[in-house]
Amino acid sequence: MRLFARILVTLALLAIALGLFLTRPASLPDGFLAGTSPDPQAGALVFAAAGCASCHVAPGAESDGLPVLVGGEPFASDFGTFYSPNISSDASAGIGGWSLDDFARAVTLGVSPDGKHYYPAFPYAAYQHMAPEDVANLYAYMQTLPGDATPSRAHDVGFPFNIRRGLGLWKLAFVPDDFVTTADTEQLERGRYLAEGLGHCAECHTPRNAVGGLNRSAWMAGAPNPSGKGTIPNITPAALDWSESDLVEYFTSGFTPEYDSAGGKMVEVIENLSQLPEADREALAAYIKALPAVP
Repeated sequence: MRLFARILVTLALLAIALGLFLTRPASLPDGFLAGTSPDPQAGALVFAAAGCASCHVAPGAESDGLPVLVGGEPFASDFGTFYSPNISSDASAGIGGWSLDDFARAVTLGVSPDGKHYYPAFPYAAYQHMAPEDVANLYAYMQTLPGDATPSRAHDVGFPFNIRRGLGLWKLAFVPDDFVTTADTEQLERGRYLAEGLGHCAECHTPRNAVGGLNRSAWMAGAPNPSGKGTIPNITPAALDWSESDLVEYFTSGFTPEYDSAGGKMVEVIENLSQLPEADREALAAYIKALPAVP
């Protein structure tokens, strides 16, 4: 009986050790930021492409025309309500005290400076594709923005989803490090980088499984609106027959070929896309037209 008990204890300890190993927060690859030269001006374009203001700027939160990244916007989900945090340059309430390494680890790996997993409401599953230079430029730009001392609001997430360590297993299962589509031209490669990386389009346009992982077999095929009102449209060629020039115009002005205009969150997305070089909007349009059709 004692031998059996010892075996059970040993197996339990091994299971705990394996669980801790598999759920450990990842670290940046050696030399990830080596050779980068942070450029705030270039970072402003990364900031727009990544849609940072859309989630982290509260209505009317501007200072001298600059966005104040105070956060606080709620994001309802099946697992609870998440609130965008303060990522302003304030040293205590925001990220003003973070190093560039801290920032890069958070953005590309979803890990906080104190080694905790972030919830995937923060789209690090897409941002993991960011080039180191873009990460450094984004950090440099965000450090130039106004700080705000408003504390971040705690997420309203119940058990067991409030156990952040478990997100390590979720990441292993649902955050593969490869792109979903292929790209055989420089333009498609750029469009893929914008759509699957910086712009994180799939976060809204791709359906999810029961535990919140993206269904890569239905990539960009539309999904229920997390607000519970309507659906996010299918933007593969199976449902969207706009030309590339139609798409570029939509990304620039918000007007559709039918002379309708964008609504909802797409208004903010277009505000961001319109700030990018036209070549980027053309690359994004080429990417969408090249998507596999998913009914």
